[in-house]
Amino acid sequence: MAPPRPATIDAYIAAAPAAGQPHLRQLHALLQGVAPKAEQVIKWGHPFFVEPRFLFSFSAHKAHLSFAPSAEALQHFGAELKNHQTTKNFLKLPYGAPLPEALIRRIAQYRVKAVAARQDDAFW
Repeated sequence: MAPPRPATIDAYIAAAPAAGQPHLRQLHALLQGVAPKAEQVIKWGHPFFVEPRFLFSFSAHKAHLSFAPSAEALQHFGAELKNHQTTKNFLKLPYGAPLPEALIRRIAQYRVKAVAARQDDAFW
């Protein structure tokens, strides 16, 4: 029988690969600092920050973590992300390299402002 899925972000991090836990804790603390009023929940098996719409999420993998602010936010910071692995929706951060904290903070701050300026009711 599979273990139960983590119900909190702290439990999610504790269940992640040991090599990634320091990075995950660091990213979690950074995002909490940027969005202290955001609700922190597990949705679809991953940590999400919601205020009341999706701000950003992250996920743990075997050798990296993925930070997901939004496709638009990643596109906005495209020039600064040219030396990092990205997809349309994710910034891939290897556990063996330091987190680009200043860049992640700017992306997260941008996302908080973008969500606050929206007038619609959509979650995404």
